[in-house]
Amino acid sequence: MSDFAQTLITALAIGSLYALIALGYTMVYGILKFINFAHSDIVVLGAWSSYKLAIWILPAIGLDPLNLKAPPPFWVPAVVMLAAMVLCGAVGFAIERLAYRRLRRAPRLNVLITAIGVSLLLQNFGQLSFIFGASPQSMPQLMPNLELVSFSFGEGESAQRVVIGLVDVVIFSLATVLMLLMQYLVFHTKLGVAMRAVSFNTDTAALMGINVDRVISFTFVLGSVLAAAAGFLLVMKYTSMNQPAHATWVLLGLKAFVAAVIGGIGNVRGAVLGGFVIAFVEQFGAFYISSAYRDVYVFALLIVILLVKPSGLLGTPMREKV
Repeated sequence: MSDFAQTLITALAIGSLYALIALGYTMVYGILKFINFAHSDIVVLGAWSSYKLAIWILPAIGLDPLNLKAPPPFWVPAVVMLAAMVLCGAVGFAIERLAYRRLRRAPRLNVLITAIGVSLLLQNFGQLSFIFGASPQSMPQLMPNLELVSFSFGEGESAQRVVIGLVDVVIFSLATVLMLLMQYLVFHTKLGVAMRAVSFNTDTAALMGINVDRVISFTFVLGSVLAAAAGFLLVMKYTSMNQPAHATWVLLGLKAFVAAVIGGIGNVRGAVLGGFVIAFVEQFGAFYISSAYRDVYVFALLIVILLVKPSGLLGTPMREKV
């Protein structure tokens, strides 16, 4: 039971991160019907910009980023995360404005090639020495991983402890708040109505007075902001950071994309569900079967879902008149 409980806690934290990233994929697809493969690089930008901001802020308040003897003030991680979200939101806006806007009515292959090109541009740009560099780094521990709750299974020397740390609680809580806010925005505001109208039919939405360009730009900004939050929370949990073009970042983006597909690409609630589903499969499979195949479990689940329900768990099949 202790192993099960500890794995469950980890799966909830990781699932929250997958869900945040998957929301960016599913919102862009829901409106424009194409996959923004550069979205995973926005997560990398959020993580690495958080690192750069941290090593700039900490010396300014008299702390050594390489040797933190005590946690920094509580406002430091908040400022770092918000600044990373603003930066990534601006980059997301620029990507949509400069790379994708002219291709809305272009063949899908053109858009796909452009998305891959933007992804490669961001990866190689991040490796420049005056940006992030090509060497791995370690994120300063901005949040102490305190034991908030601990309980034991068994008695005596055979008792096994289960620990719920501060970082896991912050990840799950903050991700839940962000996802609920986005849910409210999409389904209970005028802007959300405009987003759903544009996703249904762009031309009809424009005829009804909706500023389509503004709605699409906002969608990219919103997805990028959520990706930045996921990047910051990821390096709070796993402080070792690979260089910006490392394969682990690409794999993270692919898993989040798988989450969106499993949940039902274009469905907001489906992206959240898919994030938690693949996290549970990955974590429990790695613990109870073999950690060597943790990635295999995720993609095997994708194949099964596509065979059984091609539209995803919460997706609806598309019907076209012929």
